[in-house]
Amino acid sequence: MEYQLCPSILSADFNRLGEQIQTLEKEGVKWLHIDVMDGDFVPSISFGMPVIRSIRKESKMFFDVHLMVSAPERYIQDFVDCGADSITVHAEACEDLERAVELIRDAGVKVGISIKPATPVNDISHLLEDVDMVLVMTVQPGFGGQKYIDDCTEKIRELRELIEKEELNTDIQVDGGINDSTMETVIRAGANLLVAGSYVFNGDLASNVNRINRKMQEIINTVE
Repeated sequence: MEYQLCPSILSADFNRLGEQIQTLEKEGVKWLHIDVMDGDFVPSISFGMPVIRSIRKESKMFFDVHLMVSAPERYIQDFVDCGADSITVHAEACEDLERAVELIRDAGVKVGISIKPATPVNDISHLLEDVDMVLVMTVQPGFGGQKYIDDCTEKIRELRELIEKEELNTDIQVDGGINDSTMETVIRAGANLLVAGSYVFNGDLASNVNRINRKMQEIINTVE
């Protein structure tokens, strides 16, 4: 199983976004988490295709695009065209989740589905073999800096058990409230892709990445 730190540019300094992305790449970060919010599915509004298209020109990182938007099926091809390597849609935002998964797959990128803290794993368990990743929101989507919701740990564990039982290679990503303490919690529960915003970007970026990666590896060594 591959573990990755996935810094969320939602917490970046947009006046220095290009510079900060270069720092992440220099420090060996392979995944960039890109939260797109529409002010409808979630209250906040973030950014869209122009920003992704702009940073795509200067980065070779894996662009992990998380669509927190209503009816995301409308935009899948647009986000692929501007540089997404994977697209994650919310189960709660799709009229026809199976169709959305199919559209992403047909567009030639990795497929992710996400569930809010209150959404049970059972709602998406039938699609585990059809997706590359399940993103478990461990805070309410739409705002940074929230505290990790402890009840989500059991959902991560339940997902990992289902994936292993079905002998799948599906990744489990978590997003929300990741820090030194919760990182160990989610990795031990079965997550392997960790989205982090303020945890990465607050303070010295390069030092934070190095410290977090060392901490992750220490935990992984005790799990494997």
